[in-house]
Amino acid sequence: MDNNNILGLLKLRIKRGINLAIRDARASDPYVVVNMGDQKLKTRVIKKNCNPDWNEELTLSVKDIKTPIHLTVYDKDTFSVDDKMGEAEIDLKPYVQCKQMGLGKLPNGCSLKRIQPDRTNYLAEESSCIWQNGKIVQEMFLRLRNVESGEILVEIEWVDVVGCRGLSQVEL
Repeated sequence: MDNNNILGLLKLRIKRGINLAIRDARASDPYVVVNMGDQKLKTRVIKKNCNPDWNEELTLSVKDIKTPIHLTVYDKDTFSVDDKMGEAEIDLKPYVQCKQMGLGKLPNGCSLKRIQPDRTNYLAEESSCIWQNGKIVQEMFLRLRNVESGEILVEIEWVDVVGCRGLSQVEL
Protein backbone atom coordinates (compact mmCIF):
# COMPACT_ATOMS: atom_id res chain seq x y z
CA MET A 1 0.00 0.00 0.00
CA ASP A 2 1.46 3.38 -1.06
CA ASN A 3 0.87 5.59 1.97
CA ASN A 4 1.88 8.78 0.14
CA ASN A 5 -1.41 8.84 -1.75
CA ILE A 6 -3.57 7.90 1.25
CA LEU A 7 -4.80 10.55 3.70
CA GLY A 8 -5.94 7.95 6.23
CA LEU A 9 -8.70 5.43 6.88
CA LEU A 10 -12.40 5.93 7.34
CA LYS A 11 -14.37 3.55 9.52
CA LEU A 12 -17.86 3.34 8.06
CA ARG A 13 -20.36 1.66 10.35
CA ILE A 14 -23.46 0.47 8.50
CA LYS A 15 -25.82 0.26 11.47
CA ARG A 16 -29.33 -0.42 10.18
CA GLY A 17 -31.98 0.08 7.54
CA ILE A 18 -35.34 1.71 8.22
CA ASN A 19 -38.53 1.05 6.26
CA LEU A 20 -36.70 -0.36 3.25
CA ALA A 21 -38.71 -1.11 0.11
CA ILE A 22 -40.33 -4.53 -0.31
CA ARG A 23 -38.87 -6.34 -3.33
CA ASP A 24 -39.97 -9.95 -2.66
CA ALA A 25 -43.42 -11.29 -1.70
CA ARG A 26 -43.61 -9.73 1.77
CA ALA A 27 -40.14 -8.39 2.56
CA SER A 28 -36.65 -8.06 1.14
CA ASP A 29 -33.24 -9.63 1.75
CA PRO A 30 -31.19 -6.43 1.91
CA TYR A 31 -27.47 -5.78 1.84
CA VAL A 32 -25.42 -2.63 1.23
CA VAL A 33 -22.65 -2.12 -1.32
CA VAL A 34 -20.21 0.73 -0.60
CA ASN A 35 -18.15 2.24 -3.45
CA MET A 36 -15.42 4.85 -3.09
CA GLY A 37 -13.17 5.29 -6.11
CA ASP A 38 -11.91 1.80 -6.98
CA GLN A 39 -12.87 0.30 -3.59
CA LYS A 40 -15.98 -1.85 -3.27
CA LEU A 41 -17.16 -3.36 0.01
CA LYS A 42 -20.42 -4.97 1.07
CA THR A 43 -22.36 -6.00 4.14
CA ARG A 44 -23.87 -9.40 4.77
CA VAL A 45 -27.43 -10.15 3.60
CA ILE A 46 -30.20 -9.96 6.21
CA LYS A 47 -33.02 -12.34 5.24
CA LYS A 48 -36.67 -11.23 5.04
CA ASN A 49 -36.29 -7.90 6.84
CA CYS A 50 -37.17 -4.35 5.76
CA ASN A 51 -35.68 -2.96 9.02
CA PRO A 52 -32.36 -4.86 9.13
CA ASP A 53 -29.65 -4.44 11.78
CA TRP A 54 -26.31 -4.91 10.05
CA ASN A 55 -24.04 -3.33 12.68
CA GLU A 56 -21.05 -3.88 10.39
CA GLU A 57 -17.88 -1.86 10.21
CA LEU A 58 -16.25 -1.38 6.81
CA THR A 59 -12.91 0.40 6.40
CA LEU A 60 -12.07 2.57 3.40
CA SER A 61 -8.67 4.06 2.57
CA VAL A 62 -9.21 7.69 1.62
CA LYS A 63 -7.06 9.31 -1.07
CA ASP A 64 -9.26 12.34 -1.78
CA ILE A 65 -12.05 13.61 0.47
CA LYS A 66 -13.89 14.91 -2.60
CA THR A 67 -14.36 11.33 -3.87
CA PRO A 68 -17.97 10.48 -2.97
CA ILE A 69 -18.80 7.48 -0.82
CA HIS A 70 -21.67 5.86 -2.67
CA LEU A 71 -23.99 3.39 -0.91
CA THR A 72 -26.45 1.19 -2.78
CA VAL A 73 -28.94 -1.09 -1.06
CA TYR A 74 -29.81 -4.31 -2.91
CA ASP A 75 -32.28 -7.14 -2.41
CA LYS A 76 -30.55 -10.53 -2.71
CA ASP A 77 -32.34 -12.77 -5.19
CA THR A 78 -31.51 -16.43 -5.70
CA PHE A 79 -32.55 -16.96 -9.31
CA SER A 80 -32.36 -13.49 -10.83
CA VAL A 81 -30.27 -10.31 -10.72
CA ASP A 82 -30.37 -8.60 -7.32
CA ASP A 83 -32.87 -5.71 -7.22
CA LYS A 84 -31.74 -2.19 -6.40
CA MET A 85 -33.45 -0.73 -3.33
CA GLY A 86 -32.14 2.82 -3.45
CA GLU A 87 -28.89 4.68 -3.09
CA ALA A 88 -27.24 7.45 -1.08
CA GLU A 89 -23.96 9.31 -0.80
CA ILE A 90 -21.92 10.47 2.19
CA ASP A 91 -20.44 13.96 2.06
CA LEU A 92 -17.18 13.97 4.04
CA LYS A 93 -16.65 17.76 3.99
CA PRO A 94 -18.56 18.66 7.22
CA TYR A 95 -16.75 15.88 9.07
CA VAL A 96 -13.34 16.98 7.75
CA GLN A 97 -14.08 20.57 8.86
CA CYS A 98 -14.60 19.24 12.40
CA LYS A 99 -11.36 17.24 12.27
CA GLN A 100 -9.46 20.31 11.07
CA MET A 101 -10.52 22.29 14.16
CA GLY A 102 -7.69 20.45 15.92
CA LEU A 103 -9.59 20.14 19.16
CA GLY A 104 -8.10 18.59 22.26
CA LYS A 105 -9.92 16.71 25.00
CA LEU A 106 -13.63 17.49 25.17
CA PRO A 107 -16.46 16.01 27.24
CA ASN A 108 -17.99 12.85 25.77
CA GLY A 109 -21.07 13.62 23.66
CA CYS A 110 -20.04 17.22 22.97
CA SER A 111 -21.51 18.34 19.61
CA LEU A 112 -18.98 20.11 17.36
CA LYS A 113 -21.09 20.81 14.29
CA ARG A 114 -24.67 20.28 13.16
CA ILE A 115 -25.40 19.52 9.51
CA GLN A 116 -28.91 20.22 8.24
CA PRO A 117 -30.63 18.13 5.57
CA ASP A 118 -30.97 19.99 2.26
CA ARG A 119 -31.08 19.40 -1.48
CA THR A 120 -27.31 18.99 -1.70
CA ASN A 121 -27.09 16.02 0.69
CA TYR A 122 -28.86 12.76 1.46
CA LEU A 123 -29.59 13.49 5.12
CA ALA A 124 -33.07 12.56 6.34
CA GLU A 125 -32.63 14.62 9.51
CA GLU A 126 -30.06 16.79 11.25
CA SER A 127 -26.69 15.11 11.74
CA SER A 128 -24.00 16.07 14.27
CA CYS A 129 -20.27 15.60 14.55
CA ILE A 130 -19.80 14.42 18.15
CA TRP A 131 -16.73 14.05 20.36
CA GLN A 132 -16.79 10.47 21.63
CA ASN A 133 -14.04 8.63 23.51
CA GLY A 134 -11.33 10.95 22.21
CA LYS A 135 -12.50 10.80 18.59
CA ILE A 136 -14.92 12.65 16.34
CA VAL A 137 -17.80 10.57 14.98
CA GLN A 138 -20.71 11.56 12.78
CA GLU A 139 -23.90 9.53 12.77
CA MET A 140 -26.36 10.16 9.96
CA PHE A 141 -29.69 8.93 8.69
CA LEU A 142 -29.39 8.84 4.88
CA ARG A 143 -32.58 8.96 2.82
CA LEU A 144 -32.34 6.56 -0.09
CA ARG A 145 -33.02 7.98 -3.55
CA ASN A 146 -34.54 6.32 -6.62
CA VAL A 147 -36.83 4.18 -4.46
CA GLU A 148 -40.25 4.58 -2.85
CA SER A 149 -39.04 4.40 0.76
CA GLY A 150 -36.11 3.69 3.02
CA GLU A 151 -33.28 5.14 5.06
CA ILE A 152 -30.01 3.75 6.35
CA LEU A 153 -28.27 4.74 9.57
CA VAL A 154 -24.49 5.03 9.23
CA GLU A 155 -21.64 6.42 11.30
CA ILE A 156 -18.22 7.60 10.16
CA GLU A 157 -15.00 7.92 12.12
CA TRP A 158 -11.57 8.98 10.86
CA VAL A 159 -8.44 6.94 11.64
CA ASP A 160 -5.07 8.64 11.26
CA VAL A 161 -2.41 6.28 9.94
CA VAL A 162 1.30 6.70 10.64
CA GLY A 163 3.06 7.67 7.42
CA CYS A 164 -0.08 9.03 5.76
CA ARG A 165 -0.70 12.71 5.08
CA GLY A 166 -3.74 13.11 7.32
CA LEU A 167 -6.44 15.75 7.07
CA SER A 168 -4.73 18.85 8.48
CA GLN A 169 -3.58 20.24 5.11
CA VAL A 170 -6.55 19.08 3.00
CA GLU A 171 -8.28 21.79 0.95
CA LEU A 172 -12.07 21.60 1.07
